[in-house]
Amino acid sequence: MRYSAVLFDFDGTLADSFGAITASVNHVRQYHGWQSLTEKEVRSLVGHGLEHLMQQVAPGDPQHNAELYRQHHPQVMASLTRLLTGVEEGLPKLFAAGVKMAVCSNKPPRFTKQLVDELELSPFFMGVYGPGELKPKPDPEMIFHALKDMNTPPERALFVGDMTIDIETARNAGIAVWVLPTGSHDRATLAAAQPDRIFEDFHQLTDVLLSAD
Repeated sequence: MRYSAVLFDFDGTLADSFGAITASVNHVRQYHGWQSLTEKEVRSLVGHGLEHLMQQVAPGDPQHNAELYRQHHPQVMASLTRLLTGVEEGLPKLFAAGVKMAVCSNKPPRFTKQLVDELELSPFFMGVYGPGELKPKPDPEMIFHALKDMNTPPERALFVGDMTIDIETARNAGIAVWVLPTGSHDRATLAAAQPDRIFEDFHQLTDVLLSAD
């Protein structure tokens, strides 16, 4: 197998969490007396970290708004998040084949870790990495940190995401990148950023990954 370690983005790659994110975004907007956004509107803004998202969707101090978001999000996070097609079947196949796996996401890591537990994905991942102590994507720091923990050289690693920022992050880290048009960016937008591969869904990605030499 060509890649011995795979690092996954979370939102839009492994799970559809946009309903939960939209609910918490609108909680913050309603606090300020602003009208709600649609899920489609919020989806296009996700992926660059919580404070960046708050700068796009609400007035005032983004740190204060981020705290409002954090207080609300646990109320909706689990009930409004679901695994994307093929993930439930694909991750066990990769794990059984000996692929080391981790999550590298700009989502607040305590939320990502909780969702990984709630969705019963914890046994498959060696770690969950995110902003805080580590710099957010597109900085490659969380990828470097994950690869060190996984004892994997860059040439044996693959990043899988759903946004152009994931492509940029992988390029900054010097590792291969495959993408899925299942999240914030469509196929044409992803193709313009020139990833190594584009797949329609997680089933297809898993099959190719397991057969890649």
